[in-house]
Amino acid sequence: MKKIFTNLTTWVILAIVSGALLGHFNPTTAIAMQPLGKYFIEIVKLFINPIIFLTISLGISGMNDLKKVGRVGGKAILYFEIVTTLALIIGIIVAHYIQPGIGVNTSNIENGDISKFTEGARKFSWLKFFKDNATIQVLLISILFGIVLSKIKKAETIINSLKFISKYIFKALHVVMLFAPIGAFGGMAFTIGKYGIATLIPLGKLMLTVYITMGVFVFVVLGMILSYYKISIIKFLNYIKEELLIVLGTSSSEAALPSLMEKLEKMGCAKPVVGLVVPAGYSFNLDGTTIYLSMAVIFLSQVFNVHLTTTEILTIVGILMITSKGAAGVTGSGFIVLASTLTAIKVIPVEGLALLLGVDRFMSEARAITNFIGNGVATVFLANQEKAFDRKMMDAAFSKEVYEFDIKHEI
Repeated sequence: MKKIFTNLTTWVILAIVSGALLGHFNPTTAIAMQPLGKYFIEIVKLFINPIIFLTISLGISGMNDLKKVGRVGGKAILYFEIVTTLALIIGIIVAHYIQPGIGVNTSNIENGDISKFTEGARKFSWLKFFKDNATIQVLLISILFGIVLSKIKKAETIINSLKFISKYIFKALHVVMLFAPIGAFGGMAFTIGKYGIATLIPLGKLMLTVYITMGVFVFVVLGMILSYYKISIIKFLNYIKEELLIVLGTSSSEAALPSLMEKLEKMGCAKPVVGLVVPAGYSFNLDGTTIYLSMAVIFLSQVFNVHLTTTEILTIVGILMITSKGAAGVTGSGFIVLASTLTAIKVIPVEGLALLLGVDRFMSEARAITNFIGNGVATVFLANQEKAFDRKMMDAAFSKEVYEFDIKHEI
């Protein structure tokens, strides 16, 4: 019993349940809990760029073959494109056959304000995406700095200093993560308190379809990708369960991103691979967001009884292959990308977005979790591809006793 209540996972679960109960029975108080989740995420975000910089710089500086950096980057981009396109197609096929939009009441359309999303869609540009996306900028700077370090003959002093800083940044991160239950409580309380369980009922079929589709994608598609190297998706998910619960509670994959990078290294993925793939994946490998976007478009076509031709469906796939890549760089990203897609195809009323306003927050958890798992799987797969993976470390990490021992002593 003592072991259960000293486990961070237990406290995060209790926090999520408590937040949901408070949101249901006392919405006013629950909404006031928003700062707990918001500020926890903001604090964790402070660690993201320093950890990316240190991980990539130190990783590349220790590599003898700099061509490998380019090779890993190229493979990552190819992997992202293939897997997100597959996610798009799966979302469209499932929505087409289950038809969650048939019979949906459109009366909510008049009550929803979608102006901020359509305005964001008009203003979106790829130049702005790269300009405002700090993660991408830090990624590029880190690569260049790592290359410079690898070329300097007497860079040992700088490298040792970076290792020292890295050690204490991760120690500080461990302390912050002890407050994860508070962040998860605040995030869940706010969501349930503001939007309410009752908002799920009218679009329950869509929500259920989205969650089932993402579950199938994770366990079947991502499971098959890992099984290629004889790695169990179940064991991998169990290994990152604390991070998944934090993402669930806060509806943000950012809240657990630094912790994921550390765990992937402990699992046996080489530091340069982790440093390159995870940050890039955060912007370009959004499997969950891609599934949701494709299903939302088909859902709205069914709501308005718009019959999409094969050509139009292929056009949607092509547009979403491009627009979905910018989803991480924009506030209200899912809706803005969806608005820009509907505007581009010009056959489905963009006003239909108002239907999704009530349930979008509840589906954001599924998107964030699927994106999070997808980037973890991509890193493990590419590390194996590059023969930069230590299976002995993985076996040790997957062993519950060894992992708990490591966490207890490091904190």
